Amino acid sequence: MPPSLLPPRIASLPKAELHLHLEGSIQPATVCALTARHGVHLSEGGVRQRYAYRDFPEFIEAFKWVTSFLRGPEDYALIVRDLAEHLLTQRVVYTEVTLSVGVMLLRKQRPEANFEALLRATEPFEHRGLRIRWVFDAARQFGAEAAMEVVRSAKRCGSRAIVAFGIGGDELSVPTEAFQSVYERAAEIGLHRLMHAGEVGSPEKIREAIELLGAERIGHGIAAINDPDLMELLAERQIPLEVCPGSNIKTGALALQLGRNAATIEDHPLPALLRHGIPVVLSTDDPAMFHTTLQTEYENAARMGLHEDELARIVEMGFQHAFSPAGETSRA
Repeated sequence: MPPSLLPPRIASLPKAELHLHLEGSIQPATVCALTARHGVHLSEGGVRQRYAYRDFPEFIEAFKWVTSFLRGPEDYALIVRDLAEHLLTQRVVYTEVTLSVGVMLLRKQRPEANFEALLRATEPFEHRGLRIRWVFDAARQFGAEAAMEVVRSAKRCGSRAIVAFGIGGDELSVPTEAFQSVYERAAEIGLHRLMHAGEVGSPEKIREAIELLGAERIGHGIAAINDPDLMELLAERQIPLEVCPGSNIKTGALALQLGRNAATIEDHPLPALLRHGIPVVLSTDDPAMFHTTLQTEYENAARMGLHEDELARIVEMGFQHAFSPAGETSRA
């Protein structure tokens, strides 16, 4: 796509990114360095083959594979430094990074030790103008008790840098109501509440996340386009959708929601959602695994026909709907 499609002013603006998985940010060269630490020598081309998928289940398998090499604090420190350097190239000055604590616990790791390594590794980037805050994430398919243990881990870490609790994974697995007590506990210890919903699931999954769990932002949420009443609810309550267009194409989620065999960026409902008054924050989801950048996602939004003032509004909403305390989301 010609760079001129994205107005230079938009490209140059400082930005916030709010839906970003640390484990999905590992670039092929860093994967090679990571696996070599554990006796597995791969080529970057081999990693890129792993990072090619036809649908959401294939993406999940790739995610499980790459995270199997995250075995200790030093591994997490390696990948977060790589991510932070990348974010600086994208004019990102504030980010809320999702950390798969549920996977750490499944693999019998100590999340507190891993998180301490992440904090130490990212401290120098604060002085370079990048504020990193954290979302402790559970996997829906692991169940409610495993999700509660993620909340307990956040409590044990006791860091103000942890701003939210969320659940990702297979949204078609465990019923939403099973997690009500988990979200109540997360709120009690001062965490904001997130939920992946309406990515491959129905609009009702989004409604349940809001009404049953008190979700304050929705990860993806593109299924809302299929329910006018839900769109009204999101607009009325000003509940943001964390929209990741490139991801929606790569996983086949957009085609699924549109009832098609395939979909293009131009088919994405982001413009319709935004113009309906629903807050939208633009993100990359898993940038390395989906071969994208935040700049690319803004270019994607321009390809959808969004005007310069609409793109500027999306940039602004990234800061407005961040969970960090006032003053920590400076654009400077």
